[in-house]
Amino acid sequence: MSRISAGIFFCLFIFPIFLHAQLINYTPYPKGYFTWPVGAKPSLVANFGELRPNHYHMGLDCRTDQKENLPILAAADGYIAKVKIESFGFGRAIYINHPNGLTTLYAHLNKFTPELEKYITEQQYKLQQWKIFIDIPEDLFPVNQGDFIAYSGNTGGSQGPHLHFEIRDTKTDKVLNPLLFGFPIEDNIAPDILRLAIYDRRISTYEQTPAVFSLKKINGVYVPAGGAINVKSDKVSFAITSFDRYTGSTNQNGIYGAVLMENGKQLIRFEMDSISYDETRYLNAHIDYKTKSSGGSYLQHLSALPGHTNGIYYSSGEEDGIISLADATSKTITIKVYDANYNVSTLQFNLNKIEPLSAITEPAGKLFKPGNINIFENDALSFFLPENSLYDAFHFQYREMNDADGRPVYQLHNTTVPVQQYFQVKIKEDFSVRDTGRIVMKRFFNSKDDFKKAIFDRGWYKASFREFGNFQLILDVVPPVATPLWGFRDGMHLSGKNRIGFSVTDNTEDIDSFTALLDGKWLRFSNDKAKNFIYEVDEYCSPGEHNLTIIVKDLAGNTTKKSYRFTR
Repeated sequence: MSRISAGIFFCLFIFPIFLHAQLINYTPYPKGYFTWPVGAKPSLVANFGELRPNHYHMGLDCRTDQKENLPILAAADGYIAKVKIESFGFGRAIYINHPNGLTTLYAHLNKFTPELEKYITEQQYKLQQWKIFIDIPEDLFPVNQGDFIAYSGNTGGSQGPHLHFEIRDTKTDKVLNPLLFGFPIEDNIAPDILRLAIYDRRISTYEQTPAVFSLKKINGVYVPAGGAINVKSDKVSFAITSFDRYTGSTNQNGIYGAVLMENGKQLIRFEMDSISYDETRYLNAHIDYKTKSSGGSYLQHLSALPGHTNGIYYSSGEEDGIISLADATSKTITIKVYDANYNVSTLQFNLNKIEPLSAITEPAGKLFKPGNINIFENDALSFFLPENSLYDAFHFQYREMNDADGRPVYQLHNTTVPVQQYFQVKIKEDFSVRDTGRIVMKRFFNSKDDFKKAIFDRGWYKASFREFGNFQLILDVVPPVATPLWGFRDGMHLSGKNRIGFSVTDNTEDIDSFTALLDGKWLRFSNDKAKNFIYEVDEYCSPGEHNLTIIVKDLAGNTTKKSYRFTR
């Protein structure tokens, strides 16, 4: 162990550049080109590549001192190229294009600059949409580095005040790791490696529970607490739980990359950089999805599953990180984990194959394979998974049952197997002809419900989803409920009030559309976080008497229409 530790010390501290060049690719992005985008001390809540439900975190979450309305500043010269406003996701966001071919994004904002705010309001009224994603002519809003562009906020999918900041390749829209651009975030702490998991790769990762090993440090190197690891398989792979921390912070942030080595030879590495939003759902192939969805920890694979195609992995051979013990009984395994600041941690152990190998029992059910079009159908239900939907093989399980009211429910496997692509589910059920437009398909599992409008097609009702679970058809004839907020009522005088709001609910949870008309003209109601619809009184509501009509429609087409007279 002392020789190993001395060698590691020599590699890490005497020849760090050589080590990194061999193991991890630190892309030479321009350092110092971008400045910190928040008018506050540089500090992070979250970094690029952190593991989130169904996606990687795709930027930096910059602290705003737990406050809203701090100044947000252009990180470099350029021009405002796009603005997005949406209920979830980014909330209110600005995109700035820069002369070096990169784009910066600033999200969860409150108000923009007055000039930009006026322009966006005009566009919303022109399009008659609050939710927008628009291109802006290059010459309208040029910016210099450090210019004020907006106030920080908590809009969209934000859980607390902060700025979400991204750097993208303008041409490809790939999101780059901002911590490789030299921002002033002090980090002298190597990542923590909490646990190691081992998989028998003779079978699917979804049809096993991995062996999990706790770790300890000896002379600065992580080792399994029980020493050498013995396996009864000739083909295995690994996953780790690991976090990074910054100097002066206790936050558990995401790691930048990891490398797997066998007897000193690099087999595979992954790195968190250059990922598009089209690829971010491949996180579900990078982690042990079954373990996480069952309430366990995040485990990051050090092998590429057969259906993982998005490119964070870089393999030195055809095995994609799977260790073969067919011709050997023992191997030395080394795993190196890195952050974006060249700090590295090492895990090392001996892996031993012992005989006899464990028996393999194949589960019942139809085998679904990645890379194939997988189809299931019977007289009541059918669906097919497009070619690039699965990450690993599994045996599909199906069950029919009835709910408490006697309505049929169809269980399509369970939620421990993730799906990359949307797939269409078709259910045959008898409803009267006049009801065909009022049918929704419900997907539910545990406490989560999803609803989609069901389209009638030659005796079948169809809708698309991206998760397995329980499916059933529902006849929905219940219109949405719109409840006025803050005491707003018919015939009132708005003296002293500067906003009108409605809380909208529906039995299927999702609202298809909300339209407000003031004296017959479209009026802009915001819908941040999809909780309430709110109108902030502005120049589009002049003093005097008015008639406000709201029209709310749900997924099944059920409509609620209400009118209110008021005076301002």
